[in-house]
Amino acid sequence: MNERIQRLRQLTVDTEPSLSIERALIETEFYKENYGKYSIPVLRALNYLEICKKKTIYLGDDELIVGERGEKPKAVPTFPELTCHSVEDLHVLNTRDLQRYTISQEDIDTYEREVIPYWQGRTQRERIFNHVPEEWKAAYEAGLFTEFMEQRAPGHTTLDGKIYQMGLNDFKARIAEEIDRLDFMNDIEATDKLEQLKAMDISCDATILFAARHADLAEELAAKENNEKRKAELLKIAEVCRWVPANAPRTFWEAIQMYWFVHLGTVTELNGWDAMNPGHFDQHLAPFFEKESAEGTLTRDEAKELLSCFWIKVNNHPAPPKVGITARESGTYNDFTNINIGGVTANGLDGVNEVSYIMLEIIEDLHILQPGSSIHVSSKTPDRFLKEGCKVIRQGHGYPSVFNPDIYIQELLRQGKSLKDAREGGCSGCIEVGAFGKEAYLLTGYLNVPKILEVTLNNGIDPVTGKKAGIETGDPRDFTSYEELYEAFVKQLNFVVDQKVRVSNYIDQMFAKYAPAPFLSVVIDDCISKGKDYYNGGPRYNTNYIQCTGLGTVTDSLSVLKHHVFEKNTFNMDKILTAVAKDFEGEEILRQTILNNTPFFGNDDPYADTIALGVYADLLTAIDGKPNTKGEQFYLNMLSTTCHVYFGKVMGATPNGRLAGKSISDGTSPSHGADTHGPSAVVKSLTKLDQTMSGGTLLNLRFLPSLLKRDQDIAKLSQLIRSYFALGGHHVQFNIVDTATLYAAQQNPDDYKDLLVRMAGYSDYFNDMNADLQQEVIDRTENESF
Repeated sequence: MNERIQRLRQLTVDTEPSLSIERALIETEFYKENYGKYSIPVLRALNYLEICKKKTIYLGDDELIVGERGEKPKAVPTFPELTCHSVEDLHVLNTRDLQRYTISQEDIDTYEREVIPYWQGRTQRERIFNHVPEEWKAAYEAGLFTEFMEQRAPGHTTLDGKIYQMGLNDFKARIAEEIDRLDFMNDIEATDKLEQLKAMDISCDATILFAARHADLAEELAAKENNEKRKAELLKIAEVCRWVPANAPRTFWEAIQMYWFVHLGTVTELNGWDAMNPGHFDQHLAPFFEKESAEGTLTRDEAKELLSCFWIKVNNHPAPPKVGITARESGTYNDFTNINIGGVTANGLDGVNEVSYIMLEIIEDLHILQPGSSIHVSSKTPDRFLKEGCKVIRQGHGYPSVFNPDIYIQELLRQGKSLKDAREGGCSGCIEVGAFGKEAYLLTGYLNVPKILEVTLNNGIDPVTGKKAGIETGDPRDFTSYEELYEAFVKQLNFVVDQKVRVSNYIDQMFAKYAPAPFLSVVIDDCISKGKDYYNGGPRYNTNYIQCTGLGTVTDSLSVLKHHVFEKNTFNMDKILTAVAKDFEGEEILRQTILNNTPFFGNDDPYADTIALGVYADLLTAIDGKPNTKGEQFYLNMLSTTCHVYFGKVMGATPNGRLAGKSISDGTSPSHGADTHGPSAVVKSLTKLDQTMSGGTLLNLRFLPSLLKRDQDIAKLSQLIRSYFALGGHHVQFNIVDTATLYAAQQNPDDYKDLLVRMAGYSDYFNDMNADLQQEVIDRTENESF
């Protein structure tokens, strides 16, 4: 890090997140004056234009890449059209111990007076909860699933390379051509298409205006600047902002700033809490770097400085906080921007370049929360790149995670993508994959698979609340075979999934109707040519994902019942259900028998792994192919983020010996402590699952730092990754931290302020996590060898 980057890093680390009411005030005033005067797409575009005209512009000392979505770094706007915070929410966010968002009492009073009254009864969240079936509510309240879109805009979104070849004026020209082509005589959708295209055009103007305001400010500051070096920088910033995003970038600097203005536009327009990503950023920037390096107009150090400024910009953008119960629970500041590094090119060649290595250096140097990063390791990826990535992993920050393009390309091909689009695809926020710049792949929420078994074992009743949450599938004490039990579980699973899909489709329609995203639609193929919005089937591909959580927990629980109840007769069904109901109180001998004498998933044990294969297959059957509202399908992925902790809280004990309230397993990872045969056995168990059938599988592994001290240790980690990927693994991520350090951080948090750990799909500061999340990381198996 040079001195500039050190100062900018210190500023972003020291700045406390705050809640900004500016966007909400601008939007509320605009809606009061204009709702009903325009079509909804044009209304949304004009609202975005109004924000771009009026929001405070920030340009800080030392900055080279400019733009914030709030008035200052880490000032987070609210999105009342999606979820309107109550006064109680604002007080909670201002005072909670972890992940606090500061807000003044004056702003709270203003929000109460100006914002809340207008949006009562008008938010997307209220539209959702006012029109869902009671059966759905019962399952939702029991924690059988979550619904992403009741709190924020849907989906994780990733761009391709078109914004580096086209400016917004070029997109406006395309929009004009499509308007000229509209056939109002024969196309019954022509009027709707016209409104959408007009909205897209307005949104381009809004973003260009936003950039021009930064140019104006830079010139004003330059006129007052006495330091000649900084004056020249400010004038250069003005030049850059006059050119992009209106025009295609010509330089490395302009290319980074181009992406950042597009990023800011999409997260200002609508994004309530989502993952907006540049995709294969190293591949997009490489031509600019290589050209300028050859011309002698850009040094490697200058390129690294500009990219470091971008990294810090992303870190200045905490996730907008949620409302209600979720506001009371500490979540994360992470907004899930994920930089894909490496991978393959559109023609199938190795995608690693010098910018890829610069990015790895920045991750290691800066050691900040955001952006997330992932290295993409195909069979064509050079060993040097993988080893350099493993050296960064060794630092123990949880970054980067590791993806396998050879597998996720097959996943995308299975979903119907072209080979070129699949190769250009990858990961958005956590582990889910899609075709970059061409797909709306919407994450609709998590499915609590162990909870489905729990409800099955209680004949449709949620034992935690005593309320009906599912369907009656029979008293399990009357089942005479494992097959009968499993059939009941699958019946319950299909009922719950169908509940979720029906309401997710309703919510999709609500977003298409009331909350289109015209600016995001501009930069996603084929929204312009179709004249349709990103949320209304405009993209080339339209996918809905349901994220399944707890494979390890449900597999191990079924293994206990099959092995001990139906085969060995170690104990009967009533005995285990009674023990589970009282959280194994007075039944520690039974619990230890289960923990020490049951085949568990993650140990390359055919008994348990076969059960996991069955569950995985039936999840695919229940989810894959369900129709969405865009004429395409739902797909499965195996992702938990932190939801496995919440899901554990709403569950009693489970037959695998897990106690009530404890986390269930995350992603496709084994249950905590169940994997006793080392990481190689974990890898073998997981690769028995055909991971090409999902849209992403998450694997967490934890190693002692002492295992990775030497170069030969790095080689071993590289070989483990290569082996897992050769066998069909989609993704793996690592925590390199020992339990003693984690306990020390709990006891003396001030001494471990910068301790980053990997949760599930992202990293977070250990001491920003609540006690449940901290314990979840501590409970993960600590591998002492490869």
